[in-house]
Amino acid sequence: MAELDWNDLKVLLAVGRTGKLSAAAIKLRADHATVSRRISALEDALQVKLLERRSTGVTLTEQGAKLMQSAEAMESLAISSVADLHHAEMHISGAVRIGAPEGFGSYFLAPRLGALCDQHPDLEIELVAMGAVFSLSKREADIAVGLTRPEQGRLFSRKLTDYRLALYASKDYFDTHDPIAKISDLKRHRIIGYIEDLIFSSELSNMFAQADVPPPKLRSSNLIAQMKAAVSGAGICMLPAFIAQNHAQLQPVLPDDISARRSFWLTVHADLRDLARVRTTCDFIESAVRMDRDQFL
Repeated sequence: MAELDWNDLKVLLAVGRTGKLSAAAIKLRADHATVSRRISALEDALQVKLLERRSTGVTLTEQGAKLMQSAEAMESLAISSVADLHHAEMHISGAVRIGAPEGFGSYFLAPRLGALCDQHPDLEIELVAMGAVFSLSKREADIAVGLTRPEQGRLFSRKLTDYRLALYASKDYFDTHDPIAKISDLKRHRIIGYIEDLIFSSELSNMFAQADVPPPKLRSSNLIAQMKAAVSGAGICMLPAFIAQNHAQLQPVLPDDISARRSFWLTVHADLRDLARVRTTCDFIESAVRMDRDQFL
């Protein structure tokens, strides 16, 4: 029976999840040559070809996919075993990566994370605040905050909160443009919105479906960029209330006629759910949202 090195299997997991030796090297904090050598050593030990190397990256062979499935099962067992051993351990340490939309991550979560770090000085928090759907199975994040509840995978999800969106424009914009008394008046104004083919979640599409609002003339894939444009007086933008309320110069536009309601969901992989550092971070996020729920609605 071949002698397997668990470190080689960890390299295979990283390569399989990223699809590139260079990306796997970054993830493992190793160099490209080391990753390639580890894979070759694993192939030599098993006497099978695990990867197909191409100029655009690598793909798993049939044997590689089977071994990766086994390696993921071993990884899950190791994670759950450590969680069981430290279930009663009160000292929280290690790294936790949180993936969240840029608005929630930058405007709500980031200002509060200092309190979590103060409570647990040995906890390392990585906040990835960007418009994206994070793959927990590929370990792109340990905890993900998203706009929808995942339907597939070994994931555990719960709703954080609903949040309200409305149209906003700056006071300077109101002072220099025609008044807006009814929805039809919006046809004479510049709307700021998303680039349709770069929207990462279907929940952000058709924001104006319930009203006769003209399509955006100024578009960005980044919500904060849209907000900055609105603050500068560039146009009218659909923004979450918890972001707009941080800018005194932004005023609501037809709030009784046009608004939307969406939800934030918190999701973790089943393998990580019981890790003390992950559980503690999830509890902190939920508590922070619960305490300031009025901001969202």
